[in-house]
Amino acid sequence: MDGVLEHVWVALAGFGAGLLTSTVGVASLLSFPVLLAVGLPPVVANVSNTVGLVPAGAGGAVGYRRELAVHPRLTARVIVLSALGGLGGAALLLALPSSVFETVVPWLILGTCVLVAAQPRISAALRARHGPEERAPRLRLSAPTTVFVVLTGVYGGYFGAGAGVMMIAVLALGLDVDLGVIAGIRTTSLMASNIVAGLAFTVVADVDWAVVAVLALSSVGGGYLGARIARRLPASVLRAAVLVAGVVAAVTLLA
Repeated sequence: MDGVLEHVWVALAGFGAGLLTSTVGVASLLSFPVLLAVGLPPVVANVSNTVGLVPAGAGGAVGYRRELAVHPRLTARVIVLSALGGLGGAALLLALPSSVFETVVPWLILGTCVLVAAQPRISAALRARHGPEERAPRLRLSAPTTVFVVLTGVYGGYFGAGAGVMMIAVLALGLDVDLGVIAGIRTTSLMASNIVAGLAFTVVADVDWAVVAVLALSSVGGGYLGARIARRLPASVLRAAVLVAGVVAAVTLLA
């Protein structure tokens, strides 16, 4: 990446990806194609994108600090599980051909979109099946939810386009927590996945540090602003935005 115009495009992509990180969770759908367009090889683009967007999650975490304080233990556990998953995702990226996930991922994203859309009714139906003594809010991760949090972290470390949509679906189905709080946990936990994957990449993979620097500087503001915007959105609007972003991500990956 040598030209001034290319730096501008990457900076704009970084800011936009930061916004998407904190709102609908499809940041890589914007930034990754831009990195390919400026001439980076796919693996280098993916690795540099993962490392460069870590500050976007940090900006989002600052913007969501009020939401993250609501359930600190739950938040910490999801962060740790996502970080462990991110390490596994980094290992998969370096060990497996990209074709392994290219076929499955779009349909996985579409499936999670269906879950996001149906989550209020599914959760209400599950609560209605239990007796009054069992209707306490679910504020801890069940075993199945724990597994899916880790798997979402794996995907986040591997590539990540649509990982935010997946995490929203997993947490919304497994917990009785406000969607705004879930959005904050989602943003911070996927940042943890990116940090761990990024550390692994810096040791064993090629990283374009010029691209990382531009993405880092431009994405942190977008991440913070995205959190501020998402905080003001009604749950129904935020859910609709996540659905639209997820469908666009899936269709783009299928194309």
